[in-house]
Amino acid sequence: MGGGRQVELRNLRVLVTGGAGFIGSHLVDNLLKRGNRVIVYDNFDPFYTGKKQNIERHFGDSSFTLLKADILDYTALSSAMRNVDVVFHEAAQPGIRYSIQNPKKVHEVNVTGTLNVLKAALANQVKKVIYASSSSVYGSPKYLPFDEKHPTNPNSPYAESKLATEKRCLVFHEAYGLNVVVLRYFSVYGPRQRPDQVIRIFVSNVLSGKPITIYGDGKQTRDFTYIDDVVSATIRTAEAKTDETLINIGSGKRITINKLFKTITKLLRKEEMKPIYKKNYAGDFPHTLADITLARRILQYRPTVELERGIRNFIDWHQKIIKQPIK
Repeated sequence: MGGGRQVELRNLRVLVTGGAGFIGSHLVDNLLKRGNRVIVYDNFDPFYTGKKQNIERHFGDSSFTLLKADILDYTALSSAMRNVDVVFHEAAQPGIRYSIQNPKKVHEVNVTGTLNVLKAALANQVKKVIYASSSSVYGSPKYLPFDEKHPTNPNSPYAESKLATEKRCLVFHEAYGLNVVVLRYFSVYGPRQRPDQVIRIFVSNVLSGKPITIYGDGKQTRDFTYIDDVVSATIRTAEAKTDETLINIGSGKRITINKLFKTITKLLRKEEMKPIYKKNYAGDFPHTLADITLARRILQYRPTVELERGIRNFIDWHQKIIKQPIK
C-alpha cells in the first residue's frame, strides 16, 4: 500500500482521528460504506458541541469502534493504532481567531498531537497516513491561484501550527520512510460544519433574523470546497499510486464574502437584509484560490458540487437538524 502501488480502500482497518468532527464524520460514513472497519478516535473537546450526532447512526455497527481519547495521550493513541492499515489524521484545534487568544493550546493539540500520531503510526507500521492541513499556511498571496510551490507565510498561530505539522509529516516521510501525504484543504463547508464557520454563521443569523457581521470590506475572496468533494479527494489520496507528499484540495473557484452573503440571503428569501461591516480581525487574509492541477492529475479529482447547490444542501440540513425556522 505504499506510494508505489494502487490500492482499494475496502475491507481494511482504518483509524480516523477527530472522527466525530465535521470532516472526520463524513469520512467515517464513506469508509464504513466501503466495508472497512473504522475506529473513531476523538476527545469531544467542548470547543463546539453536537459531535455525537455526527456519528451516532453508527452506534451498534460491528464495524464501528468509538474511542473517546486524546491525541496528546500517546499510550492510548499507539494502542488504538495496533493492526491499523490507514490513519486519517483529521483531529486539530481549529479557528484562526481562537488561535490568536489561545496559541498554547493550538500548538499543543496541532503540533505535539500530530507528532504523537506520526510516532504511533511508525511504531505500529501503519501503511499510510493522510494528514489534513489547511490553505491558511499560504497567508497573503504572492500570486493566484495557490499552487503547492507558493511561498508559505502563516499569519496566525493556527496557520503556523498547521505549517509546522506539515513539516513534521515530511520529516517522518524522509527520515523514517513513513508513507504520509499532506492535503491542504480550502474552506470546507457543508452539513455538520462547525458553528464558527462563516457559511453556518450567515445561515443561522439570517434564519433567526440576527444581524450579520462582515469583517473588512467583504471584497476578500475564498475558495469554498464542498464536503463531499473533500471526502472523495481524501479517499482517493489513500488509494492513489503516488509519491507526492503535498496536494491542494479546493474547488478551483472563488467568491467574495459580499457575494456569499447575497447568495445566502437570496436562497433564504431575505434579500432585504444588510450586513454590518467591522474592522478586519488579526490573522485574516485577502484571498484564497486553489490550483488543483496536481490533484486532477494524481487523484483524478474533479469537484462536482457548485457553491449554490452546496449551500442549499447545508440549509436543508441546518433546518432539519437544528430545527431553526425562518423568522
